[in-house]
Amino acid sequence: MSWSKLTLAVFLLIPASWTRVSRLNSAIDLAGESYAKAEYEQSITNHQVLIDEFGYASPELDYNLGLSNQYAEKVDEAVGYYDKASIAPNKMLASFAFNQGGVLLGNKKEYEPALSKFKSALIQDPNNEVARHNYELLARWLQRDEERKNEDQNKPEPSDFAKRKKAEADRMVEQFRFKDALNLMNEARLQDETVDAYKDFMTSLQEITEIDEK
Repeated sequence: MSWSKLTLAVFLLIPASWTRVSRLNSAIDLAGESYAKAEYEQSITNHQVLIDEFGYASPELDYNLGLSNQYAEKVDEAVGYYDKASIAPNKMLASFAFNQGGVLLGNKKEYEPALSKFKSALIQDPNNEVARHNYELLARWLQRDEERKNEDQNKPEPSDFAKRKKAEADRMVEQFRFKDALNLMNEARLQDETVDAYKDFMTSLQEITEIDEK
């Protein structure tokens, strides 16, 4: 699955009554510039300046810090900032934050909590099509995964070759590379008919791939 991500930071709104407006605006521009250049560690530092030196706080700032930490691979920090941004009065921003939190939980294989985040994103903004896509994709996968677990109990024993290929495909699924996993299983099926023991797994991969490519 290719988890869709919102990659644009949001604009920060500064009250006109603030003093040191020129310095503050320069700090905001610097933070936005470092994010746009994919300098995520520097973006974190520059956004933190807005908090430490100017005492600025807002859901938009939390969301930007969530994005910067996410792409700097600081997952726990990113989750915390998205959680803070998810209580924003701005329903669209809150929805974005819930969706991004769901993406991170999905990447950590915490599928049920991720599904809950995507659902919350849709509650905040029913028009968030990225969150809707993620929710439907994950919900369908979890349903089929449960069905597979029940059906696999009656499957014939696959060969060692088939088991190895299934293990490779599972690793791809963990990375949400569903199309690659499907191609791997189809190729293996041409070499060993016992790969059909995983026919339901392959059917689910096909369904997920079709959804993902819409």
